[in-house]
This record gives sequence, C-alpha cells and structure tokens, in this order.
Amino acid sequence: MSSKHILIVDDSESIRELVSVTLSAQGYTVYKGVNGLDGVAQLSQITEKLSLIITDLFMPEMDGFGLVKEVRQNDKYKYVPIIMLTTESQIEKKLIAKKEGVTGWIEKPFDQDRLLKIVQKVIGKS
Repeated sequence: MSSKHILIVDDSESIRELVSVTLSAQGYTVYKGVNGLDGVAQLSQITEKLSLIITDLFMPEMDGFGLVKEVRQNDKYKYVPIIMLTTESQIEKKLIAKKEGVTGWIEKPFDQDRLLKIVQKVIGKS
C-alpha cells in the first residue's frame, strides 16, 4: 500500500517534528521545509505525487502566503490542498488565505487528534 505524501513547512523545528511524528505514525510520508523558500525548493525535489501541504503563515525569507502563491502558480501543485497551521487568528488573514487558495486553517497550539482528523477529512487515510 503506497502512502500519501505531505509537505510540512514551518520555521519552528518543534512544530515540524510534532506534525511529522503525528502524521508518520499514521502511515503518511512526510517532507519538511524550514520556510516558504525552502518549501518551494522541496517541491522541485519531491518526485512522488503530493497529497497535501501544511504550512505556517509567519516565517522568515518567504511567508505562508508567498508559498501558497508559488504553489498555486505551479501546474503540478495547483490543486493540492493546503492547510495553514498558525498562531494567527484574525478573520482578515483567514479571508486572504481563502482567496489565495488555502483549503483549511488550524490555529496553534493545536491538538494532534484534531490535526489528524482534518488531514484525514481533506485527503483520506494514508
């Protein structure tokens, strides 16, 4: 059984690890980027079909919105679901995110079970 592939982009190593461990334990294959620019670089290196991108909003070098714009301009990833995982809770930011093509929004700190439920709802089980 082939697993589903997920890219996590967050400048916080502890968040990357927590999300990675949570998803890997359920059979998902996880790739990690440390900021938006690194996330874009990861996209060009991943040969498997990506099922989902989970990204932070506030990151150095390129933020989550920059990453979403880059992803949505790439034909290969145009329709890949994107979940924003962030401390940001402002409605305005959520509206911008939706307009830019973000699929879902999870606020930090987050519950691992809730994260899993949302991922499974968006892309199904691994």
